[in-house]
Amino acid sequence: MKKNNIHIEYGINPTLGNIAMFITQDIVMNLFFREKKIINHNYSIPKNSSLIIAPTHRSRWDGLILTMALGRRITKKDCRFMVTNAEMRGVQGWFLKRLGCFPINQISPSLSALRYAVDLIIKKRQLVIFPEGRINKCRKKFVLKEGLFRLAILATKKTSSITIIPVGIAYSEVTPKFGSKVSLCFGEPLIINKNIDLSINEFNEKLYEKMTNAENEALKDVGR
Repeated sequence: MKKNNIHIEYGINPTLGNIAMFITQDIVMNLFFREKKIINHNYSIPKNSSLIIAPTHRSRWDGLILTMALGRRITKKDCRFMVTNAEMRGVQGWFLKRLGCFPINQISPSLSALRYAVDLIIKKRQLVIFPEGRINKCRKKFVLKEGLFRLAILATKKTSSITIIPVGIAYSEVTPKFGSKVSLCFGEPLIINKNIDLSINEFNEKLYEKMTNAENEALKDVGR
C-alpha cells in the first residue's frame, strides 16, 4: 500500500476541544475584535443534512470566525476543516489533528483523504472547504479549486443530496488588527445531487458569485 493511502482518522479530543473553544471564543476573540456580527437572513443551518461549508478566505482568523458562527455552541456540531499538508506539521499540526482538521494534498489528493472527507459528508458532519485554496487578502479573483465539486459528486453516490453553503467573511481592515470589526454572512445555498446538470466550471462560477455576494454584504457591514 502506498504511503499516501494510509488510513487517516482525525477526531475531536473532547477535553482539548472544550479548552480550545473557551480560550479562542471567550477570551481571544472577545479581546481582539471590538465588534463581531453574523448575517444569516434568518437562515438556519440544516441539522440533519449533508453539508459542505464554502467560505471566502481572507485571514488566518477565518477558522475561528466560522467556529463562532457554526461551531458546537450554535449547531451542536464541530466544524471539520480540510487543510493543506503544510498546516498539519509540528506543534500546530498536533493541535489541529485533535481539533478535527485533516490534511489533503491539493495537487494530488490521496484516496484515504478523499474517503475520509466523503465519510464526513455522509455522516452529516460540518465539512469546511476553502474553495479559493489559500488566503486571498486582496480579493483577487481566483479560479476556484475543482476539489469541492468532485468531492460532492463522489458523496452523492452514498447520499441523496449535498447542501453547499457559501459564506462571506469580511474584516474592517485588509489585515485584521486589534480592535477590528468582523462580519460573516451566509449566502444562498447550492444543492448537488445525482441529477445535477452543471459542469465543474459552471458550478464554480455559481459558487463564486454566491460567495462574493455574501462577502460584499459583510464588507458593507464592517465599513468597507
